[in-house]
This record gives sequence, structure tokens and C-alpha cells, in this order.
Amino acid sequence: MSDTRLRELTPSYAGKSARVDFLLKNEKTVIEVKKTRQGLEDKEIGDQLIIDVDRYKAHPNCEKLICFVYDPEGRIGNPVGIMNDLNAQHKGFATVSIQPIF
Repeated sequence: MSDTRLRELTPSYAGKSARVDFLLKNEKTVIEVKKTRQGLEDKEIGDQLIIDVDRYKAHPNCEKLICFVYDPEGRIGNPVGIMNDLNAQHKGFATVSIQPIF
């Protein structure tokens, strides 16, 4: 049986703590979910994902980070580029998926 925890606090990073969307404690996996909206588009999503990766690397129960970004309105101009950049840079730790891709 999986030990799934919702909204658990992360260690402080740059003076701030955040809440994990889902922590699969036994699997040592964090799932972070985001949805684009006005004001949360390409640059902001990219910046948040970079911060999330660094923040979750410090979490004692996170050996794998899965980030899912739901972009129903196609606000991200180059989702494949963002996914490729972050997945390559953090291979083995972070996986980023942006859907749907227009």
C-alpha cells in the first residue's frame, strides 16, 4: 500500500517553504502539478519549475520529481523546448510533462 501525502511542507529554500502537491513517501517521489493561466505562462512556468527542482532536491523524501503542467489554452509557446531543457538538465531526478501540446 502506498503512503501518499498531500500538501506536505518542503524544507526552506531561499527563505521560503512551499507545499508538495503529492508525496509518495515509500517511492520517494514528489508530484508537482501546475496549470497555466494569465500571468503564469512560458517564463513564469519555466522559472517556477527551475525553483521547484532545486527545492525538491533538498527534500529528505524526494529522490524523483515529476512535474505535470496542464496548459489547456496553449499559453506556453514552446512546451517541447521547456520539457527537453529541464528533462535533460535534471535527468534521473526530474521529469517535466506539459500537456496538451498544440
